Amino acid sequence: MPRLSLYRPEKSNDFRFLDRAINEQFQIGGTDIYVHKYVGPNSPQQGESSPVQPNQSNSIPELGIQDLLLLENRDRKYDQDVYIIRGIYTLQDVDFNLSQFGLFLQNDNIMITFHLRSSFEALGRKLIAGDVLELPHQKDEYALDDGLTALKRFYVISEVTRPASGYSQTWYPHLIRAKCQPLVDTQEFKEILDKDSGADDGITLRNLLSDYQRSIEINNQVILQAEEDVPKSGYETRHFYIIPEDDKGLADVQDTTDLEIDASSTMINAAAVLKTPNKNYYVGWLTGDGVPPNGSPYNFGIVFPSNAIAGEFFLRTDYLPNRMYRYDGRNWVRFEDDVRMTISTQGDTQATDPALVRRKLKASFVNNLNTSTIAGQIVPERQSLSKALKPRADL
Repeated sequence: MPRLSLYRPEKSNDFRFLDRAINEQFQIGGTDIYVHKYVGPNSPQQGESSPVQPNQSNSIPELGIQDLLLLENRDRKYDQDVYIIRGIYTLQDVDFNLSQFGLFLQNDNIMITFHLRSSFEALGRKLIAGDVLELPHQKDEYALDDGLTALKRFYVISEVTRPASGYSQTWYPHLIRAKCQPLVDTQEFKEILDKDSGADDGITLRNLLSDYQRSIEINNQVILQAEEDVPKSGYETRHFYIIPEDDKGLADVQDTTDLEIDASSTMINAAAVLKTPNKNYYVGWLTGDGVPPNGSPYNFGIVFPSNAIAGEFFLRTDYLPNRMYRYDGRNWVRFEDDVRMTISTQGDTQATDPALVRRKLKASFVNNLNTSTIAGQIVPERQSLSKALKPRADL
């Protein structure tokens, strides 16, 4: 009589019997889960491949890596067909964590268990990280601002393991467990979020599920309020009066013999007596505003005046940022740079009001969308060095 043993070197009838029974439990007590099958990254177009981003059309699509430098797949392709399999997971309450700055969700990751053989037969392969799961029973049909559309719930698989509870007495696995986290609006899931919401009204899933646009609107309102409260960066020093000093540390006064001063008056105009300061006494982070101290008059332009007098100020507008100079009687000496300006993206580079003009390289370069025609070719003015210095073949 042979020795009794449930284990066999091959999967015997005992394994198949238990596997059918386990699969039946999923069919009875499980829930439908829609699987958006990940089929690999978008490979570069022919002729655009590089060592960092090679064309991997000949490799297994799911195992391809789009960017070998950062080891990430930013542009993912998903099967147009949606697969339905049964899964089981434990429902749990989602709590808000207020112990840190901001608002965080706890218990928003779920572990979903699938039958290994039936899911393989449905998909043609095992579930892998990158597959997106849609839970139809989790639709929110009574959303506050989208009451006419049921909001769907999507999760993306981050890890796949074989649970210990999925092994039967035959020592072979029957189950597979996927660790899932909520899908967010990122570049990886663009294909899924660009799909129609199902209402045949042209609204995509991104319009319903993503909070990106709302976050942008909130951020813009915060910036507008910040611009209202603090119009310019740095520190305001115009309200401070500066008493110029001579070499001895005394108040530097000008010759008052030719000034008409009313002797009966006890009030004397300090600007008529004191010389203009020969240096900036308030030097710090973003303190220069391009305005002379004590409200002294000044001119501006791109060329220094020829008939300047000692102590006169002049703002050169052809410098970036604009630069204030003071004439000491022989030379134009740099006094300060106009660095106090709005540093947000709300500043208008074409505004007529100087207070709204952003005179920074990130405004003139980063936001530069202009093009130039060079040798008959239209070339964008804003280019990275890697492309600007790349040799091009003559046409």
